[in-house]
Order: sequence, then structure tokens, then C-alpha cells
Amino acid sequence: MCKSHYSCKFVLKNYLLLFLFVFLSIPVYPSDSTDTILSKLNDALRNKGQYVRLKEERILNFKKIKSDNLSKEQEYNYNKTLYTEYQKFNSDSAIFYVKKNLKIATDLQNKELLNLANLQLVTLYSSSGKYRESEALLKNIDKKTLSKPLLQNYYIAYREFFEHYAANSYDIKYIEQIQMYRDSLLTVLEPNTLIYQVTKIQQIMSQKKFKIAEKQLLELFANIKEDNAQYAMVTYLLGSIYEAGHQLESRKKYYALSATSDIKNANKDNASLQELALVFYQIGDVDMAYKLTQSAIEDALYCNVQFRTLLMSEVYSIINTVYLEREAQRKTELQLYLLCISLLSAFLLVAIIYVYKQMKKVSRIRGELFITSQKLAELNKDITETNNQLQERNAQLSESNHIKEEYIAHFFSLCSTYINKLENYRIILNKKATAKQFDEIYKMLKSTTLVDNELEELYKNFDIIFLNLYPTFVKDFNALLIKEEQVVLKQGELLNTELRIFALIRLGINDSVKIAAFLRYSLSTIYNYRTRARNKAAVSRNDFEEMILKIGLISLKV
Repeated sequence: MCKSHYSCKFVLKNYLLLFLFVFLSIPVYPSDSTDTILSKLNDALRNKGQYVRLKEERILNFKKIKSDNLSKEQEYNYNKTLYTEYQKFNSDSAIFYVKKNLKIATDLQNKELLNLANLQLVTLYSSSGKYRESEALLKNIDKKTLSKPLLQNYYIAYREFFEHYAANSYDIKYIEQIQMYRDSLLTVLEPNTLIYQVTKIQQIMSQKKFKIAEKQLLELFANIKEDNAQYAMVTYLLGSIYEAGHQLESRKKYYALSATSDIKNANKDNASLQELALVFYQIGDVDMAYKLTQSAIEDALYCNVQFRTLLMSEVYSIINTVYLEREAQRKTELQLYLLCISLLSAFLLVAIIYVYKQMKKVSRIRGELFITSQKLAELNKDITETNNQLQERNAQLSESNHIKEEYIAHFFSLCSTYINKLENYRIILNKKATAKQFDEIYKMLKSTTLVDNELEELYKNFDIIFLNLYPTFVKDFNALLIKEEQVVLKQGELLNTELRIFALIRLGINDSVKIAAFLRYSLSTIYNYRTRARNKAAVSRNDFEEMILKIGLISLKV
């Protein structure tokens, strides 16, 4: 095998990798709602120049990797690849490479390659409007000498020739010729190929069997990828079926999908944009129709597809007329708006002058109000402080009244109890005196048991009464101490000596002498208890007893 063969193989392999990379880099979106599809179409239209640049870069990169020592056959294949790239992108460049292949095939005296190049040139000539040249080439080709693959190209070339010619001069006989060559094409295509399925569906559509064609196309659509060369054709045919069935939304959806695919693949020979422009024209969206028409004409001129330009010229003249009328109406409206804006501006200027004067007046008044508001704020502050003091005094008075009521009731109850106890004690002593039991009398008078029991009873009553007034006193008192020094009562205790000292302080008895007299402790003992408690305080020592006075103040029941 020759060295040039390996070189060509390497070139084609690199091209294939580059080709796959570019197509895989194009994002594929699932087709969902019509609004989403139209949004993607608008994105594609905005980025149309970028897709063209990608196509041009891909072709340029392929040209750069061409080897200098290719054989004639390898150069023919190289030119054929460039023809394929340019076929629906730039017909003049495609013709250039086909003509190069015609010369190579002539030099090689290879009839097969010569016929292939001529058939490629037929389609390019007919799409460019060179019908006579295209027809002359077709007539010079002997159908009987063609191989099966070339026979496919032959029928495709004839079918497209009449499709292009029918656009220039519509006649029913051209439609019949298109159908005839389509039917002939089906006889030489492999039934399991996609091109066969698409061609067969076109045949069914020509027979007005739209339901059958729709079903088959939807099956193809479900399985075909957006980067497939036939994707735009499948979606275009679906749009045509829904156009025949007057299903506007579905027609718009599938034409939009087809147009988006053509734009992304930089396919300049497309029909979807034209059909979609007509859809938007029918629904009254002239701006979108005009944009799509402009894009379609640009593509047709760029690719030099004359029959597309001819088809678009009729649509463009209609849409352009309406668009210009709409623009003229907008211009008139704009002039009216400008006049209104000018009048409003004059009015606004007068209003601004008036407002400026008012603002100066308001600014002066605001300054006076600010001074007044400061004075009012100071007065409010004084009133608030006075109210707070009054509330505190009221709370203290309420508490004091409540304590007085509670203690008066208990005082009378205790007095009554002690009177009864004294009366009982007198009766006992009287009985013993009458009975001349002087030793018993002396023993009773000498014993301190009675006093101790009464003191214990007194403290117990004090504890009960105090905790009834301040049920959370022990908990609140402990909250003022550090955790390690909090008071823990013995079982059965309500209050202990330390708690009773601060309970008396809470009741307003702050004098240590009075506290010592009530609890029957020395003054120094009371002083030590109070000092020790302040040292254990979790709050400031100076604020400790003041905080004691506030225990139960908020939750006091009056």
C-alpha cells in the first residue's frame, strides 16, 4: 500500500474526529413547550454568526491538514468531503470542488467518479438557477451504465431538479415528475435506511395520507437526534403535515425545531424559516415574521440558492409591505409621543419650580418643627421617667397594701391563738395553785420548752405566710447567688435562718437590730449572715440587697 494512502487515511481520521467534536459540543435540548422552542430559536438567531464561524473554522482546519502527496483518488475523496461541507453552505465553493473532481475523474478516465461529480454538479446548478446547464448534464448521463449507489444519486438529482424548476415555473407536470423520480428512488434505496423512510413518508404525504405519515414521522422524531442530518427534514415534514391539518401551534413548533437545527448546523439552504415567517405573519406577529424572512433571504443569498431567493421574494414583499406600514404607524405614534413628552416636560419644568419654592418653605417649617420636636421629646422623656417612677411607687404601694392585709389577718389570728394559749396556761397554773402543787408550778415556770415551741411555731407560721406571698422566693434568691453557693434546704424545711434574714429584708425590715430581735440572734451573727451572702452573690455586691427587694414584685398578686 502506498505512503499517500496512509496520509489520506490519517487526514480523513483527523477530520472525522474534528467533525464529531464540533457536533457534540452543540447542546441538544429536549423539545417541550412551544414557548421554550421559540426561545431557543431566538437564541439560535442571535448566535447565527457564531455557528457560521464554527462551520468556517471546521472547514479551514480540514483544509490545513491536507497532505501534499495525495494520490488522484485520495484528492478526489478530499474534494468530495469539501463539496459535502459546502453543499448547503456555499454553493459556489461546492461547485468549485466538484469541478476539480470532474478534471480528476477525466484524467483518471474513471466513468464512475465522473458520473458522481456530474450528478453533484446537476443539483448545485439547478439550486443556483442554471437549469439549462443542469438539464444538459442529466441528459448526457446514461442511466443504464450507472451502479446502484449512483442510481440513487441520479434519481435524487432529477427529483431536486424538478423541485427547483417548479419554484420558478409552477406546473402540475413538474409535480408529477417529482413524484415519479421519488417513486423510482424508493426502488433503489435500502428499506432499513433513514433516507428511505423519509422518502417513503414524502410519498405517503403526496397521496394525502397525512395521519399515516404523521404517525411514522413522530416515531422517527422520537428516535432521531438533533445533530442528525435528517432531523431538520423530519421536523419540517411534521410542520407541513400540521399545516395541511390547520394545526397552528404544532405547525409553529415543528417548523421552529427544523429552523433551529438548520441555523445551528449552518445550513443556508433551508425552507423552515420561510414557512415559520408565514406562520407568524398569519398570527399577526409582523416583527417576528420580518426577522425570520430577513434571516432566510440572507441565507439564500449567502449560499446562492436562487430558487429559495425566488420563493422568499414573494413572501418578503408581502411581509415587508406590512412591516413598513407598521413602522410608519410607529413613527407617527412616536412623533405624537414626542409632542406629548415635550408638553409634559414644559409642565414638569413649571411644576419643578413650584415644588422648589414649596420645598424651601417646607424646609423652613421642618427646621422649626425639628426644634419643637426636640423639646417635645425632652418633655416626653421626663413624662416617661415620671410615669415609670409612679408605676414603681404604685407597685410598691400595692405590694405594701397586700402584705399589710395578709399580715393583719394573720396577726389577729395569732393574737387570738396566743390569748387562748395564755388562758389555758393560767387555768393550769390556777388548778395547780389550788391543789398546792407548788413544785409543779415552779417546774413549769422554770422550763423553756413552752417558749421554744412557741418560737418554732412562730417561725413556721412566718415561713408559711411569707412563702404564700412570695412562692418563688427561694428560687429567685438562689438565682442571685453563684451556683456553688446556692442554699439547699433540709427535708421538711420551708426557710432556714439565712433565708429568713433576707425574707425580713424583702418585707422592708432592713435594720439588723430588729432582725436580730425577731430571730433571737446576736447582732454580729446577723451582720455576718448578710456579709457572707453578699460575698456569694452572682450580681454586684452593692446591688445584691436591692435585687432582693425586687423579688416577686412583677408576679405579685394584688
